[in-house]
Amino acid sequence: MINFETILADFEQEQCFSASRLSTTLKQLVLQSTHVPYPASGQTYQRWQILANVAATDLTLAKWFESHLDALSILHELEYEADPHKLWAVWAAEGGSNPVKYRDGYCSGIKPWCSGAALVDYGLMTYRDHNDQSQLCILDMQQSTININDEDWHAVGMQATQTAKISLQHTAVKNIGQPQQYLTRAGFWHGAAGVAACWYGATIRLASFLQQACQEKSNPFRMMYLGKVSHTLAVTRQYFKDIAEQIDQSPDENHELKIRILRAQTELAAHTVLEQVGQALGAKPYCENAIFARLAADLPVFIRQSHAAFDLERIGQLALEETSTWTL
Repeated sequence: MINFETILADFEQEQCFSASRLSTTLKQLVLQSTHVPYPASGQTYQRWQILANVAATDLTLAKWFESHLDALSILHELEYEADPHKLWAVWAAEGGSNPVKYRDGYCSGIKPWCSGAALVDYGLMTYRDHNDQSQLCILDMQQSTININDEDWHAVGMQATQTAKISLQHTAVKNIGQPQQYLTRAGFWHGAAGVAACWYGATIRLASFLQQACQEKSNPFRMMYLGKVSHTLAVTRQYFKDIAEQIDQSPDENHELKIRILRAQTELAAHTVLEQVGQALGAKPYCENAIFARLAADLPVFIRQSHAAFDLERIGQLALEETSTWTL
């Protein structure tokens, strides 16, 4: 991971979070894409470590890079050769009054929630076909029939992700895979765990500020908060290890229940750390430390890729079907 560590260390050392610096660092990360293992390849945990390290530095970088790596994994799973040194993204959000429609190799309509829209070379985009099934296609962003509109992106957290609506007017696309295959393939859930690895990376970086404060000037209250944070993170880290091992042992299984639980546990850990570190350290790091302030603002927005009660409901449904969920 030496190349990744060097790139991230240089980014932090400059203390420059401008759009141009983020873009430059992203390009450096993308050039290392071939060194990132695919999910279920026997090195799933190592893949998650890379994502967590990027997220611990900056969540905008993590959002873009995770999406790029996810696109490459999907294309690999669907046996499509892609240039890993071009910047890819996965855009699968749906809805709106003018959803994307496909006809004879062309798409028209609006695709919402496209992060990095102005940076990306190719988007892996979903649309609903005439049978209302999810279809995946490749969208070459170098087309004059594409309009990028970020006027509705008012976020404070994750503000720098350049998330936009993309309007397509008879824009050429290339279908990949079969209808519903994007959702039904095992890798869909393996990729969802990678997003949780990003949440976890930012979470442990925030916790490290409390650890450092306890080393510099300890008191019983800070140590109590550190104890709770350490307990939560240790449980979550071990679950990542266990799930990665199970994915590598059974790569053709989607492990949906376990990964949904992993995501819920990681979200819980993030909320716990945000609350406990804030209570222990007060306002100072939010106001005087650029890295802490950005992560603390970005993480609550990023973890909303979790669907909260809807995910918990699905966990309950799956737990009814898998009776060994609770047994030792």
